[in-house]
Amino acid sequence: MDETKAHSDAQLAALANALVQRHALPGRTLLAILHAIQDDLGYVPPAAVAPLGRALNLSRAEVHGVLTYYHHFRTAPPAPVVVQLCRAEACRSMGGEALAQHAEAHTGCKFGAHEQASAQGVALESVYCLGQCALSPAMMINGTLHAKVTPQKFDALLARAVAAVAADVTHTEEAA
Repeated sequence: MDETKAHSDAQLAALANALVQRHALPGRTLLAILHAIQDDLGYVPPAAVAPLGRALNLSRAEVHGVLTYYHHFRTAPPAPVVVQLCRAEACRSMGGEALAQHAEAHTGCKFGAHEQASAQGVALESVYCLGQCALSPAMMINGTLHAKVTPQKFDALLARAVAAVAADVTHTEEAA
């Protein structure tokens, strides 16, 4: 995911073309390719829309429509720390909404503001069912699943994730 750093327009277009060529294999659907690109890059750059359309014989409007219809897809690099909180019924009944309010107050950002991140580089996203209903409320932080999350546990998990990102940035800068 180093590629989520800032790119020039030309670099992003070249990267988008390379990703489309790598993933637009015969028999693959647009959704599968969008997922693969986002898995590789952390988001689907708008520069990928035209090459995807050409590769799949779709209009840019069709590709853009699918890309923007599904809330899972990002069209900009994600925040360094992404918190995905389950908002389905089981998690809601076990304190998920109170946890969501705590997360918003603690981070200073809101759920649903897909491209918004807090000052500490945290974004909050709602998801519906992480498959942990018996262990609710559940959340993922940067792809790692956590269950039976309390506000106190959230604070500790978030502090650890923010510290890990900060340590990685420091390590990357020292290596450069």
